[in-house]
Amino acid sequence: MNSPKRLGRALLGLRLSIFLVMLMWTLDKFIRPEHSAGVFSHFYAVTGLGQGAFFMIGAMELVLLLAFVAGLARRYSYGAVLLLHAVSTLSAWHQYAHPYEGTNLLFFAAWPMLAGYVALYLLRDADSMTIDGRRQVARGNPGHS
Repeated sequence: MNSPKRLGRALLGLRLSIFLVMLMWTLDKFIRPEHSAGVFSHFYAVTGLGQGAFFMIGAMELVLLLAFVAGLARRYSYGAVLLLHAVSTLSAWHQYAHPYEGTNLLFFAAWPMLAGYVALYLLRDADSMTIDGRRQVARGNPGHS
């Protein structure tokens, strides 16, 4: 297998695994809006949002994630997903300062995930196993997004 194919498959795997994690967090807004309210209150100091607000946030995230997993508008969809995870990772600063309290050690898994998001964003033009990438390759323009 040649190198571009391996890279394409690696980036697809990275994109699918990122999508899976983000999808679970998005579905949480629909399934357990009260949990999402607790997360927003604790980590982002945002209070007073009702169930409808979390449904709206979840719906917008879902649209973004579908564009992301399909590889559409890579600069924007990959960038927005990266930004969401970066804010989430940085907002947990207290957990990093106290790693051995409760389940705080699990928060450290966010850092290699963030590195994966950054890598996927930086390599977005090489991510050819996308709807967007396939169309551009067919036109003779390999993956500029």
